[in-house]
Amino acid sequence: MRITNSQQMAQHNENHNGRRENENKGVKATSTVSLVEEEPRDTDPWDLPELKDTGVPWSALDTKAKVLKILVSVGKFVLLLGFLYLFICSLDILSSAFQLVGGKTAGDIFKDNVVLSNPLAGLVIGVLVTLLVQSSSTSSSIVVSMVSSGLLTVQLAVPIIMGTNIGTSVTNTLVAMTQVGDRSTFRRAFAGATVHDFFNWLSVIVLLPLEVASGYLYEVTKLIIDSFKIQSGEAPELLNVITDPLTESIIMLDSKVLSGIATGDPEARNMSLIKRWCKTFTNTTLRNVTVPGPENCTSPVLCWVDGNYTFTLKNISETYNLQKCKHLFVNVNLSDLAVGLILLALSLLVLCSCLILIVKLLNSMLKGQVAVVIKTIINTDFPFPFGWVTGYIAILVGAGMTFIVQSSSVFTSAITPLVGIGVISIERAYPLSLGSNIGTTTTAILAAMASPGETLANSLQIALVHFLFNISGILLWYPIPFMRIPIRLAKGLGNITASYRWFAAVYILCCFFVFPLLVFSLSLAGWQVLVGVGVPIIVIVIFIIVINIIQKRKPGCLPAVLRSWDFLPLWAHSLAPWDKVVGVCTAKCCCCCKCCQLAAEDLEHSRKENTHREMYDNPAMSAEKEVENEIQADLNIQKMTKL
Repeated sequence: MRITNSQQMAQHNENHNGRRENENKGVKATSTVSLVEEEPRDTDPWDLPELKDTGVPWSALDTKAKVLKILVSVGKFVLLLGFLYLFICSLDILSSAFQLVGGKTAGDIFKDNVVLSNPLAGLVIGVLVTLLVQSSSTSSSIVVSMVSSGLLTVQLAVPIIMGTNIGTSVTNTLVAMTQVGDRSTFRRAFAGATVHDFFNWLSVIVLLPLEVASGYLYEVTKLIIDSFKIQSGEAPELLNVITDPLTESIIMLDSKVLSGIATGDPEARNMSLIKRWCKTFTNTTLRNVTVPGPENCTSPVLCWVDGNYTFTLKNISETYNLQKCKHLFVNVNLSDLAVGLILLALSLLVLCSCLILIVKLLNSMLKGQVAVVIKTIINTDFPFPFGWVTGYIAILVGAGMTFIVQSSSVFTSAITPLVGIGVISIERAYPLSLGSNIGTTTTAILAAMASPGETLANSLQIALVHFLFNISGILLWYPIPFMRIPIRLAKGLGNITASYRWFAAVYILCCFFVFPLLVFSLSLAGWQVLVGVGVPIIVIVIFIIVINIIQKRKPGCLPAVLRSWDFLPLWAHSLAPWDKVVGVCTAKCCCCCKCCQLAAEDLEHSRKENTHREMYDNPAMSAEKEVENEIQADLNIQKMTKL
């Protein structure tokens, strides 16, 4: 809209100057611009914020106040531990809920060996199954069962294991969504969560073709298995000793049912995943049984014919139920789906509530000198020339903490809010996440060593494949600072989601659901269809990436038309038009004023960013143009609010 009325321009200019004078005098402005707290343009949005202590200094307190402050701090710490305990338990219940809702579907997916023979399809199946059961340990145990029973070879299981590594990283990305309220906090939290995603995806992009071409992971792990005489042992239970009393009083699942479905057991398909009997006794006896003919006998020696009947001796097993379990749903006559949906809703409610309370407690505890000490310990590097050692110590810390909690999802979900509030930098969260990947594989190795002797070799080899995959990824994307690409990608995505917060949901849906489902559907149609559709898309994506890099580094090498994407429609190379569509849809769908206010805030923020970018590119931009943009923005916001 072009402004031609000089009086309107003058009136708006006067109001604009008046608002600035009011702000200088401490008077709150009434413009919609004041809805957005703009960060100073000369500051780095990735700098850790100062958590200021607004309380009374310790030296100014009397004895009674000091004792009271100590008691309050101890109480907050106890509450923090309690909420963290409930948070971990809710993640465990959430995993059980997903298994009840989609576990049998996951078992059915694993049964199709024709699809699994395609490495790319195997990768996607690993992602989808881990999303369904929300546990890489569960999906990995299903793969181990199939390999042990001979339904799946170790070579075919390698891409599935890679997929489970990707699927387990969605949990902390969802946790970051709970901090969407504050723009700066959300920028850091979402970047801290997705740095784990980018590491897993980039590792797969490099190592999956290498595995298909050379069998690198399979051959190296087979050499390790053949070189050492490994005996079975006991897998340790660390954090489970504390959490199992609560989680097992709510729900207990029978893991043998999922393995039975995946291995083709017809009886398992009709069994419930909910565990009813915790103590059973199986009695095996040798009995005479009737068989159709002599060829069905267990042995020629143990076979005889009496008239038209053929008899043989067989071991017959009978299972006797001795003691029922004591969880809440043991006597409930509900389907697995109904119980799963109930647990899903309750666990999500508890998880989100605990996470919000944890963040609030951390914000109140980590202030002043305490925050300075903690941030210094976590984020400071060792002095030269040993600064490079700090990151590797962080990897060991991440591995050790994950080994203690026995879940990479729990550990990465716990550090995500710390990244959001500014206690941990994304540069330090990256090695901690890499360490969590190693920690979860060491747990799997110890669990595999508890397998029976006949399945020990295959179980341990799959666990070693998972371990070697993560080690290889770390060697690719961490030792050389220039190769720490996941950090740069995560920061770029964090900047985008801070400006367009709806894009975070689009990223999660596309990256973890739409893309895997698309590849899986094409795999069902055959490898010819997969190649015919996939190769052109990959070529186009590579072309766009290369052109973007050249545009930034050496634009003169490109033809004039390719030096920018302005020849395309605006919606094809900018999120701003889509942001307006989302803002209008949000304003129409939301009944509450707060939702409309957030939509207006996002629109105003994106408008100001575009204006600042134009002013940076063209310093000669006139004051008249700036005032005109502000008038246009105010009119747009008023129209959107009326809608």
